[in-house]
Amino acid sequence: MRTAVIADIHANLEALTAVLNRIRTLQVDEIVCLGDVVGYNANPNECIDIVRSEKILCVLGNHDVAASGLEEPDTFNPLARAAVLWTREQLTGESRKFLINLQRELSVRDFYLFHGSIHDTDRYILYRDDAVDNFRELARLRQSPVIGFFGHSHVMTVLSEQNGIIATSLAHEDLFLQQSKRYLINPGSVGQPRDGDPRAAFLVYDDRDRNVTFYRIEYDLRRCQEKIINAGLPPRLAERLAWGR
Repeated sequence: MRTAVIADIHANLEALTAVLNRIRTLQVDEIVCLGDVVGYNANPNECIDIVRSEKILCVLGNHDVAASGLEEPDTFNPLARAAVLWTREQLTGESRKFLINLQRELSVRDFYLFHGSIHDTDRYILYRDDAVDNFRELARLRQSPVIGFFGHSHVMTVLSEQNGIIATSLAHEDLFLQQSKRYLINPGSVGQPRDGDPRAAFLVYDDRDRNVTFYRIEYDLRRCQEKIINAGLPPRLAERLAWGR
């Protein structure tokens, strides 16, 4: 099967629309989302409606947790906290119910879906110790998951593990997955990239060819920025979209 993997939409309707339009040209069988449908940007309900109508399999992100009221954003930085509290006020009852009912992680065939780290939605995979812990948990889940798809950092990332040795691969080109290795892969962010490239990011995983292809897509960034300002959200949230930071 061919699976499109998206993450960190963050209520960016323009980016989500552009990404889905591109995905429709790629003959994928399914779309999965690694959480944070909402937060930061100005169209939370619209993005949730699209995820629901497109039947995108989705897990819960930390912004989804806070915006839905499952937890308070006590550990969020001021920008993220302001955005998530604004989002909480905007969500319809149906949108809130959708977020509350999402699972924190899911196993699908040979891959595992989670937002930050396995069993910890808020923890980033940034350093070697983070990778070691997640590869260990991936191995414990069951024999079949050989790939962990994760989000949260908003940066395209490929980590592989074989016999305890962890390596990093380039995430801006096609990647062939070796049978002898386990992988932790981040598709980058749809709605707020942080790798210096403002274009929306996603990937497609082909389990027959064991290939991952990474994509970057331009979208109407200016329109998204205008909506942020008009909604009364912090202006810096609009500015950072142009920086990709």
